[in-house]
Amino acid sequence: MQHFIVIGNPISHSKSPQIHHAFAKHTGLAISYQRQFCPDDKDSFVAVVQAFFHGGGVGANVTLPFKEIAYQLCADTGNLSDEAACAKAVNTLAIKDGKLYGDNTDGRGLVADLIGQGVSLASSDVAIVGAGGATRGAILPLLKAGARLTIYNRTLTKAQSLATDFDALSKHPLSIKTLDELMRAKHDVIINATSATTHGQHLDLGDCQANFAYDMMYGKPSAFLAHFAAQNAKICDGYGMLIHQAAYAFELWTNHAITADCLSQLKTA
Repeated sequence: MQHFIVIGNPISHSKSPQIHHAFAKHTGLAISYQRQFCPDDKDSFVAVVQAFFHGGGVGANVTLPFKEIAYQLCADTGNLSDEAACAKAVNTLAIKDGKLYGDNTDGRGLVADLIGQGVSLASSDVAIVGAGGATRGAILPLLKAGARLTIYNRTLTKAQSLATDFDALSKHPLSIKTLDELMRAKHDVIINATSATTHGQHLDLGDCQANFAYDMMYGKPSAFLAHFAAQNAKICDGYGMLIHQAAYAFELWTNHAITADCLSQLKTA
């Protein structure tokens, strides 16, 4: 029996246990995957991680609000994947070569879901709304897929810091624009990486147009997606991203890849 957890606050809503138990059934592995509530402070998070791995745990997922703390813990005491180092956030923990190892599978999960939805990212004009951790985690995988990125954010200085960090990795410099400019924009693909949907807030999209709209959030009505659905654009929420990022984590922990058929079944379950 291999033991896994997802650490967060709140955590009762997490669908990760169902997803990973489905992966285990598909691959014939015996696992236990539990939700782990953690008080919202660094010391508590570090204590939970240490107790889990010292007790024989194999892998842990990390969700809000601990991804940045997990990054710093791995940076200080262990190692990081390229994706986690660029994102400055960790959503997957494991032990590699005797040290804590942090990965970020969110962006790869996003790209995999977009491609699975039939989106061609190579040389596509892709916009991301927001400049927080979710955007930072998505940029490197999107650039690797060949996308040309525009980031819209209320605070330009925050978005410009992203451009400074990632421009050296991109064939095309990241374009930085204000939310006011979003209202007149048109893109091949537009991604909502803000928490507006989670909090029931409305982004002022004006006359913004896109061929494909993606909201990283899932499980709640999305005014963002409704705006583009009214234009007959193709729309998608972030549930597929959740499944794909989980599959990358599962493979890291177990060396078992999840088949496309299994992923498809989970998306439609």
